Amino acid sequence: MSQQLRPEDPASDSADPTVQPPSTRPVGHEGRRVDVAERRAWSVNGFLALAVALVLAAVAVRSFVAGLPAVGVVLAVLTALVATPLVVIQPGQTRVVQFFGRYIGTARHAGLTWVLPLTTRRNISVRVRNFETNALKVNDADGNPVEIAAIVVWQVADTAKATFSVESYGDFVRVQSESALRHVATTHPYDNPSGTGTSLRGSTDEVSEQLAHEVAARIAVAGCEVLEVRISHLAYAQEIAQAMLQRQQAAAIIAARERIVEGAVSIVEMAITRLEGENIVDLDEERKAAMVSNLLVVLCGDQRATPVVNAGSLYH
Repeated sequence: MSQQLRPEDPASDSADPTVQPPSTRPVGHEGRRVDVAERRAWSVNGFLALAVALVLAAVAVRSFVAGLPAVGVVLAVLTALVATPLVVIQPGQTRVVQFFGRYIGTARHAGLTWVLPLTTRRNISVRVRNFETNALKVNDADGNPVEIAAIVVWQVADTAKATFSVESYGDFVRVQSESALRHVATTHPYDNPSGTGTSLRGSTDEVSEQLAHEVAARIAVAGCEVLEVRISHLAYAQEIAQAMLQRQQAAAIIAARERIVEGAVSIVEMAITRLEGENIVDLDEERKAAMVSNLLVVLCGDQRATPVVNAGSLYH
């Protein structure tokens, strides 16, 4: 696919599965975008081209010595044409090759490589990169201000899109990652005491996966892909941190009290059932109510109970 500028054609959406959905289409005067995809550049073994260049250079020198300057100039020009396209490509690096501004392919073979003469080569790294976003202050789904940051692990997948579709793919990935993080943070509450649904604090894996998919969708236009996204910082904003801490403590106390009362009721029920079932004592409704009250006070109280032993009356 060659590099070209073409306007968006709404009539061709159903025929072309690669057309962006309406929510991600360019919005502007004409809605133009760069349509280009990576392909392999033509190249040969660089050591063979180096040997040819050395032979041409030696013959050119001998031509000048032998008094054939015209032949020497031609050979010198050929030597330059053969030697200048030699490039050294390190592992994890590529060369985007252009011929007078036209994209002709990407060289990915590591080592000494010879590409077409009269071309320009731009170095694009395809190594895995990562960065941490700024700590953003956003409002969660409940409207509470929170501070959140994430670590994004990514790499360049399509060197042609990374070079020609955006101005600076590194800045593009960073800005779009922060935009996606801000959007995802606003769709979930910070905490969910009821335990149902997702929250930023309690559903870290689900939120990170959703964030990774959204970042990947946003940076696909730049030919980049996401390997992993993880939340690195999450906290309430300073202006409400103390109030939210008190609310969390109160919620924890209420939850603990509910568990204590539930357990106490079970113990009381079991005690009365066993006393009546084994005919240890015969309790009427009034004594049964008193016993339930005393047991609940003992089991649910914050302090240890002080037993009182009833030894009976000394007088008859």
